[in-house]
Amino acid sequence: MRIRVFYHDKCFDGASSAALFSRFYRERIRSDAEFVFSGLVHRAGSLFDDTQFDGDENAIVDFKYSSSPKITWWFDHHQSAFLSAADAAHFEQDQSNRKFYDPDFKSCTSFIAMIAQQRFGFDPAPVADLVHWTDVIDGALYPDAKTAVEMQAPAMKLTMVIESAPDHGFVPNLIPLLATRPLAQIIDEPFVAPLLPPLLKRHELSIGILKQRTACKDATIFFDVTDLDLEGYNKFVPYFLHPESIYSVGLSKSSFRVKVSVGSNPWAPEEPVVNLAKICERYGGGGHARVGAISFNVNQHAAAIKASQEIVAELRAAVRTKKT
Repeated sequence: MRIRVFYHDKCFDGASSAALFSRFYRERIRSDAEFVFSGLVHRAGSLFDDTQFDGDENAIVDFKYSSSPKITWWFDHHQSAFLSAADAAHFEQDQSNRKFYDPDFKSCTSFIAMIAQQRFGFDPAPVADLVHWTDVIDGALYPDAKTAVEMQAPAMKLTMVIESAPDHGFVPNLIPLLATRPLAQIIDEPFVAPLLPPLLKRHELSIGILKQRTACKDATIFFDVTDLDLEGYNKFVPYFLHPESIYSVGLSKSSFRVKVSVGSNPWAPEEPVVNLAKICERYGGGGHARVGAISFNVNQHAAAIKASQEIVAELRAAVRTKKT
């Protein structure tokens, strides 16, 4: 029995969701299952290639919904989970008891753990540490910005490695370990440990770069690092540098997209009131109420700049309006 699991690539919660799903499936559905893991990324245009849905069963975790009849399992917690009203209607009509959605969960991993336990009798206790850390990391539940930027915990180091994964095979090799091994042991693995020192050095350098590039006005940060190889920067650094901020908008670039990241400061002096997922959806992106993103094709740099400037103006106006 071959199970292909599609997960949100370059994301700790995505990899952990795939790990927890595979452990649950093997323990409660079929013990002889063979798993193949495939990362999915948000990009402009089509997100899915139906020819990849080639497993005996196909699961999507921590990523948008697909109405393909080949998808037999789905778990997500993003507010922007559906690409269209038709997809949302398709999900509502599903009677399989294999597709689940709840945007109130901090992480998809904790959502899968709850569903697997309540509906299928799975015991999540052996992976409690993994579930805890996906909530902390995906829900930005750090006590302060300094903790989020220092990267001391093994889970935070693994997040950095996953977000900067050197090749397409790295995360699929890591996922089975996330399902079965303590996080502190995984970072000592021979294929993981050598990656950490250069990434930690790069993280230190990125703090200096963002200190130069970030500007905060009306409690809204803006920065553009599209001329640098810095898409995997720590998203909490801007708030560490500008504790007075409420929102941030950042432009970054990789080989396949220009990304507009829109976030809110978890330790803001005032509660964020703007729903960032709804803003991002207007430009073809999405996310959560407190954090979202938009992906543009690499040849749409000008469109990404325009979108980022419009969003910055909207957020700064929202802050000014609240003050008056």
